[in-house]
Amino acid sequence: MSIDAYNQQIAVSDDPYILVLKLYEGVIKYLSFVKSAMNDNNIEQKFTYINKAIAIFDELRNVLDFDGGEVAYYLDGLYLYQIETLFAAGIDDNINAVNQVMKVTQGLIDAWKEETGL
Repeated sequence: MSIDAYNQQIAVSDDPYILVLKLYEGVIKYLSFVKSAMNDNNIEQKFTYINKAIAIFDELRNVLDFDGGEVAYYLDGLYLYQIETLFAAGIDDNINAVNQVMKVTQGLIDAWKEETGL
C-alpha cells in the first residue's frame, strides 16, 4: 500500500471532528508554503498552494449542514470570503492578505477545539 493510499484510508476512518481539524490545519500548512513561495518569487508554487488551500475551503463549504442552523450560513460566507481573499492575494502578491487568512483559520481551529473538546 502506498503512503498516499494509507493516509487516505486514515483520513476516511478518522472521527469527523478530527477530520475537520486536519482540514483547517492543512490550510495553515499550505498558506505557510504560499508565503515561502512569495518570498522566493516562485509563482508556480504560490498558485499551487493557494489552489490547495482554496480546495480545502471548497470542501469545507460542501459539507456544511444548512439544516443545522445559522452557523452553517455564517461559515459558508466566511469560507467564501477566505477564498476570494486568497485569489486576490495570489494575483497581488499580498502576503498580508495571506497572513489574515491564516489568522482567521487559526481562530477557526481554536473555536473548533473548544467546541469539540479536541
